[in-house]
Amino acid sequence: MSTNTVDDKRKVTTMRLTEMKARGEKIAMLTAYDYSMAKLIDEAGMDVILVGDSASNVMAGNITTLPITLDQMIYHAKSVIKGVRRALVVCDMPFGTYQGNSKEALASAIRIMKESHAEAVKMEGGAEIRESIERILCAGIPVMGHLGLTPQSINKFGTYAVRAKEEAEAEKLLADAHLLEEIGCFAIVLEKIPAALAARVASELTIPVIGIGAGGGVDGQVLVMHDMLGINQGFSPKFLRRYADLSTVINSAVSRYIDDVKTADFPNASEQY
Repeated sequence: MSTNTVDDKRKVTTMRLTEMKARGEKIAMLTAYDYSMAKLIDEAGMDVILVGDSASNVMAGNITTLPITLDQMIYHAKSVIKGVRRALVVCDMPFGTYQGNSKEALASAIRIMKESHAEAVKMEGGAEIRESIERILCAGIPVMGHLGLTPQSINKFGTYAVRAKEEAEAEKLLADAHLLEEIGCFAIVLEKIPAALAARVASELTIPVIGIGAGGGVDGQVLVMHDMLGINQGFSPKFLRRYADLSTVINSAVSRYIDDVKTADFPNASEQY
């Protein structure tokens, strides 16, 4: 966390993220899906909080991000917003709400902004969703792009392996990144691509480039909260650094509670009225 406490309290905006990139300050981004965790993450000094469609996995137990609905994303984003004072809150647009129909895309984005009070939306894809992005931007809604491994397209890829290792896919990603900047996206997430390619994208763009499994040559990093806190132990990609082992902590606490209830140790005399 920065030692500049005045700056820490200043609300993070899309413009401030661009300023951070310009002066070489790295951007910290993490997911959140509920009020309590969002409040803790925001108070720690997070720059950007992503209400990710990863809620489909870590909150709802689905195998992919595809099943989560617009209503569910709005619910999570609305909960997160109530706990946040400083961070910029970005909400993922879920699968099926923007692909192929730009009017539906705009309607979906407007619902997210009006009903959840989120401050921006994130969309997966490049040239193929250009019309949807432009229509949303024309309504004054900030858009964060997402290239590389795009989990909503998992059934097309058939794998969660590293993307853009081949020259043709790498060139398309580079072209898409420039396109997203040109049409007005305020930032881009690059997921699971070679570090050298990600660094090149970040160096060629003036908007911030946030990586997840994209090396250290980008302008910031994002992780899924449940992964980095060790709540979700079933996911261990190379790019993940675990900062805590909360699954063990929680399991131990719950086990002690059960034992204390079973042995009538809880509640004790001082814990009664």
